[in-house]
Amino acid sequence: MKKIFLFCDAGMSTSLLVSKMREVAKKHDVNVQIEALPFARSFEIIEKKEVDCILLGPQVKFLLKDIEEKCAEYNIPVDVISATAYGTMNGEKVLKQAIKMIRGSKKN
Repeated sequence: MKKIFLFCDAGMSTSLLVSKMREVAKKHDVNVQIEALPFARSFEIIEKKEVDCILLGPQVKFLLKDIEEKCAEYNIPVDVISATAYGTMNGEKVLKQAIKMIRGSKKN
């Protein structure tokens, strides 16, 4: 099972998007665990190597450079969710983004 974590300011605004992503994953029988957490927990999660992919909410995209450096140490792919996909709560598009990132990572 692959683990996908979405980080935002407090971990709450991405909850609906996570629900949409889970629906799509279940519909297509994709074995993933998807969680939404506050950005403050990101480094803890990365250091425990408990994640296969990290996506940032558009509201914390300014933190991308900081988290990219930490993720590089563990070969964890990280990116920002597009404002459009986030704003429309397009779970399918965001799940596809995460799966593509996981498949392209050196970790696998």
